[in-house]
Amino acid sequence: MEYIYASLVLYAAGKEISEENLKKILEAAGVEVDEARVKAVVAALKNINIDEVVKSATAMPVAAAAAPAAAAPAAAEEKKEEEEEKAEEKKEEVSEEQLAAGLESLFGF
Repeated sequence: MEYIYASLVLYAAGKEISEENLKKILEAAGVEVDEARVKAVVAALKNINIDEVVKSATAMPVAAAAAPAAAAPAAAEEKKEEEEEKAEEKKEEVSEEQLAAGLESLFGF
């Protein structure tokens, strides 16, 4: 997720989402940079209109925050994400094409 957040910071600052800029943001945040992920994020975001994605995504958190019962599923989802990250670290290196396909699915493509 930190790679997407770093990309959004660059976008919000009006900077180019490039490998070099993405690495700078991640390093400044103290994240150990994975070169393959950086390349995959940059490649995936070249084909995505971030304006449209941000506009369509802004309505979702408001609806989730309005429901008091939304906190429990969110906590469970966070725990699941942590477990997935641990499992992901153990997996063999994933190809750039697979990473790009996964990133595109985050944005509904």
